Parts: sequence; C-alpha cells; structure tokens
Amino acid sequence: MALLIAMPAVLLPGGADMAQITGLLALVAALLTFVEYVGDYPSILEFRDAPPFNRLRFVALFVTVLVLTLLCRGEIAPTPLSQGLERIATTVGDWLDFPFSPVRLMVLLATDDMSAADVARIRTHAGIAYLLSAASMLGFVLTVRLLNWPIRHGAFNFWVNLPLFDPTIGKDVLYRLNRDGNVNVALGFLLPFLIPAVMKLASQTIDLLSLTEPQTLIWTMSAWAFLPASLVMRGVALMRIAALIEEKRRRAYAQAEAQTI
Repeated sequence: MALLIAMPAVLLPGGADMAQITGLLALVAALLTFVEYVGDYPSILEFRDAPPFNRLRFVALFVTVLVLTLLCRGEIAPTPLSQGLERIATTVGDWLDFPFSPVRLMVLLATDDMSAADVARIRTHAGIAYLLSAASMLGFVLTVRLLNWPIRHGAFNFWVNLPLFDPTIGKDVLYRLNRDGNVNVALGFLLPFLIPAVMKLASQTIDLLSLTEPQTLIWTMSAWAFLPASLVMRGVALMRIAALIEEKRRRAYAQAEAQTI
C-alpha cells in the first residue's frame, strides 16, 4: 500500500510539500493495512479471509496507477516501455471515445484553456484506466463462476469477512444481501457516468485545469475507474454469499423434511 501511494510522487517530479504529504499518506495506509491483517479480529476491511477478492482489487488499482504513472513519466523521459504503453493507451482511448461513453464524458471535462495534447492525455488515461477496471471486474466474475469462490478452500466465515454487516437486525439476511448487492452493482455501472457529470457541475468550485498536472490526473482517473469497479465486485460478492446461504437453507429444509418422513 505504501508503494502504491508513493509511486507517482517517486517516479514523477514534484514539490517537497507534495512528497511529504504523499509519504505521510503512504505510511498511514501501510500501518492501517498491517494492523487489519495482523489482528485476530476484523475491524472494517471486508472479505479479509476470502482471497483473492482484496488481492484482485489491490492489483487492479496498483496496475492502473503504475501504467498511468509510466505514461506521464514517458512524456518526460521516454523509454521503449513507455512508448509502447502510449501506443496501446492511445488506441484504447480512441476505441472507447464514442458518444455517451464514460471516456467521452471524461474528455468533455476539458476546458477551453487546455491544449490538444492535454485533451489527448485525458483520453488516453481515461481509456486505459477504464479498460483495466473492466478487466478486474471480469476477472473476479470468472473467479466466482469457475473457481467456486469463496468456498473453494474452506468454509466462509460471515463475521470475519463482513464485520460491518449485522445479520441480526432488519429484514431477512438474504433480502439485505441481495438488496445491497444490487445497489452496489447499479452504482458501479452508473458512477463512471455520474462522476464526470458531477465534476462538470462543480467546475465553478473545482479547478479542472488541475487535470493537466500529472499526479492529479493519475489519481483522478484511477479513482474514477477503480471505485465503480470495486463496487461492482462487492455487489457480485454479496450476491454470491446470499446464494450460498440460500443453498444451505434449502439443503437444511430438505434434510428436515426427509427426517420427518
């Protein structure tokens, strides 16, 4: 986590104040992650003992930040790797920049003060970030369907993996899990469209010219692509847990009926 947060500041030139803030955030993130996983009892992190859910999310965010950082660094110090990534990102951005697409909405955030290069940079970063987030969602869905997540390697501990979900309150746990799962999936698909619209409406208070700054662009595009993907993955996970509970109940009811007969 520390490397993830510090990566853009380390690989890209920036001020001393930015480096200090980034170092502090990296230290806090590393400490929180260490405390969460080293403890015997859960606190706020979901699916702690249900790999590879959190691993996929971390890898997706790490790869996204790394690729966007290398693209920005390639503008300063080109390398064969950065040039190859630039060609791929440009192609992906052009493919995904069609009317009413999330990438087109991010491109529309460009202001009149931005140059053509700045607009092209937004397009390439948005395109590759959105592609990586879609790949992470597809990877998790395949893990659920093909690898029988999360019970392939043992039983699923509801309390450890969902510490903030209280199954004893409210309506039936199946209803709540399916409801929360559907809400998360819906939000995940809508946020790539809603975030650019909200940023455009808030353009009077948010300086969209800051998107020309490499680190701001990297974190904006990473958050825009990763948060919706993370919500979709959480929604799929919750609905999968609901399906497992429903299947277990069905077996229990069938066994009870067989014993009464």
